Amino acid sequence: MTTPAPMSLPLRSLKKLLIAGLCALLPLFFVDVAVAQSNANPSGLPLPRFASTRAQPINVRVGPGTRYDISWVFVKAGLPVEIIQEFDTWRKIRDLDGQEGWVHQNLLVGNRAAYITPWVADNKVALRAGPEADAGVRAWLTSRLLVQIEECDGAVCEVSARDEGGRAFSGYVGQSDLWGVYPDEQFN
Repeated sequence: MTTPAPMSLPLRSLKKLLIAGLCALLPLFFVDVAVAQSNANPSGLPLPRFASTRAQPINVRVGPGTRYDISWVFVKAGLPVEIIQEFDTWRKIRDLDGQEGWVHQNLLVGNRAAYITPWVADNKVALRAGPEADAGVRAWLTSRLLVQIEECDGAVCEVSARDEGGRAFSGYVGQSDLWGVYPDEQFN
C-alpha cells in the first residue's frame, strides 16, 4: 500500500500566496488602528477641545484624583478652559494663562465661553449687529471681557454678554478675536 505524496507548492507560489494574504489583511489592521485611536479618550470626544467651568469653587489638582494636591481654585463658573488630556473621569485642562491641572469631568460643561482678545492689552473689538464685516457696531468689547458663545461659522461667532451694570447685549465678533474657540471651528 502506498501513501499519497504530500501536496507541495513551488516556493515562488507560496511567497505569492503569503503576500496576497497579508495584503488582504492589511486594510483590516489600519481600520482597527483608526478605530482604536478615535476611541482612545474615555469620553470618545476629540482632544484638544474647549469647555466651560460648571460650578464654583473648582479645585484644580496636580494629578487626576482627589489624592493629588490642589494647584489652584477657580472661583467663578462659566469660564472657558481647554481640555488637553483625559484619564478615566478626570480632565487635564489649560486656562487662559496657560496653567494646566486636573479637574473631575462633572465640573465641566460643553457650553462655550470665550475671552475677547486676551493677548492684547487695552484692545477694543467691534460687536456687530450681523455676521457681515460691514454690519453696524452695537458696542465695543474690551480685552479679557468674558462672553458666551452661541454659535460659530468658522469666521464669525454669535456671542452674548453683560456689562458691569448687568445690561445684556449680543451680536457678532470675529472668531480670531476670541480665546475659547479654535480657528475655523464651526458649531451651533
